[in-house]
Amino acid sequence: MLKWALGTMSGTSLDGVDAAMVLTDGERIAEFGESRYRPYSAAEREVLRAALGQWDGPAVEAAARVTEDAHAELLAGFRGADLIGFHGQTLAHDPGGRGTLQAGSGERLARLLGVPVAWDFRTEDVRLGGQGAPLAPFFHFAAARWTQETRPVAFLNLGGVGNLTWLDPRYPGPEAAGALLAFDTGPANAPVNDLMAARLGRVQDDEGALAAMGRVDEGVIDMVLRQDFFARTPPKSLDRNDFHSVLGLVDHLSDADACATLTALIAATVAAGMTHTPEPVERLLVTGGGRHNGTLMRMLADRTALEVRPVEHVGLDGDMLEAQAFAYLAVRVARGLALSSPMTTGVPHPAPGGRISG
Repeated sequence: MLKWALGTMSGTSLDGVDAAMVLTDGERIAEFGESRYRPYSAAEREVLRAALGQWDGPAVEAAARVTEDAHAELLAGFRGADLIGFHGQTLAHDPGGRGTLQAGSGERLARLLGVPVAWDFRTEDVRLGGQGAPLAPFFHFAAARWTQETRPVAFLNLGGVGNLTWLDPRYPGPEAAGALLAFDTGPANAPVNDLMAARLGRVQDDEGALAAMGRVDEGVIDMVLRQDFFARTPPKSLDRNDFHSVLGLVDHLSDADACATLTALIAATVAAGMTHTPEPVERLLVTGGGRHNGTLMRMLADRTALEVRPVEHVGLDGDMLEAQAFAYLAVRVARGLALSSPMTTGVPHPAPGGRISG
């Protein structure tokens, strides 16, 4: 049965909350609906940033309240949702260790909005031994069917961390062995944004303008690529701050050269990741904020030798794709369908997850 689900995403780049409606039965996408964005204020962003990497305590409680209130404010403007998919704000991610923490209570959001809320999407996957991320690949499979892809294709999401979904739409469904491979590729916007904030007091390198003026230090890139993470066989995932140390490797460089080097690092890690895919692709479809960075998009094309396009090229909305993913996944939670599989998160078998409040 088709439902209008309202999905949300508040990513590790800490820019704000995306929300989008999808008409779906949790298997196919019938229609995309309204979408909206609410930026975090500077004060809200500081509350969230102060809680990054923490698991409990006052900072986490404050971050949860900011997350819930911002979501409630944005979602109250939507009408007609049968179900909400609330991802929350990831503060810490340590699969195999302490687990994963997304701030924000779906129970409180359901009370505030009067609509059932699917949430806590990642905990069960981690409990079963999976990485808990990425969770968008099952949606990417449905999106590739919606865009009528007929050959293997790769979706690249460039948020705070980069993650890649390779998929073959010829398989019967995303749970099928061989249909998907997904993993985090390495650092994406987070180090660049942190560099811009620390050195220039700016949120990001708009359109890659500063990086375009700089010279890439290939020695730094080679040093980072020697880290064990890049040799590990997928699936694999990262926390936003796992590569925060790369900022120290560009301390000796000018602002432009440091920015160019960190931007090229994103492209180099994606190129390294493409060597793990089961079958070559001709096209890389890019979503997330990184696709607005023209310098980065050119570097991706150069280092992967692929056609690199924003997802808008095939009729999708790159600003809202992750929010749409959690709308789709919310319906799968309601139906008890799998959210992940061995080749997306490393979970032992296709695994359902999440819980519903309200």
